[in-house]
Amino acid sequence: MTLDEIAARAAAHHLEILGGFATDGDEPGLPRGTRSLLLLGPCEPGYWPHLTAQPEWLDGAADPVDRWSRRVIGRMACDLRAKAIFPFGGPPYHPFYPWALRTGRSWDSPVRLLVHATQGLLFSCRGALALKQHVDLPPRTAKPCDSCARPCLTACPAGALTEAGYDVPACHSFLDSPEGQGCMTQGCAVRRACPVSRSYARLPEHSAYHMAAFQGRPTDR
Repeated sequence: MTLDEIAARAAAHHLEILGGFATDGDEPGLPRGTRSLLLLGPCEPGYWPHLTAQPEWLDGAADPVDRWSRRVIGRMACDLRAKAIFPFGGPPYHPFYPWALRTGRSWDSPVRLLVHATQGLLFSCRGALALKQHVDLPPRTAKPCDSCARPCLTACPAGALTEAGYDVPACHSFLDSPEGQGCMTQGCAVRRACPVSRSYARLPEHSAYHMAAFQGRPTDR
């Protein structure tokens, strides 16, 4: 199975390969025999309309996005004789942050959030495929922050997310205020400030869903 063939299978579900790395088959934290790990995330445009038409979204049960991810990526893994790994369902949680850094397509941003080559600070990983064979990997690219004015550093209206770190209580408090409704309905202002994010076709409804979940509020479906 080639990388292009795996990418085509993912694209059928509006997912894309965000990056990957090779392993020696005996790496701690990965299924034994893993030779390649591929990270999967939303493929825009079209991901959110596709997902919200799926049974997991329409049945009214909890955690529709995670349940859909388990079904779709789990089925892909079975078809490829691979193992599916997910960033949710813990603790313990799998180390998706350092895995993303190893791909050469995601980096530690100035505000410490992951920044991706094409998704910017809107990076979102729905799961990973642990393959038993080596495949050609997506090419490494230059870090976009190296040639950027870094508007993310001053974009947080609450001053909660800066190069000094993330003040989670201050963020939650701001999002509960009238002034925070722009972030709640459009998505985090810091993530949206990234020039790469601005070129990525993520819908506000998608961001609003995850912001509501972050705040522990009911999510619209």
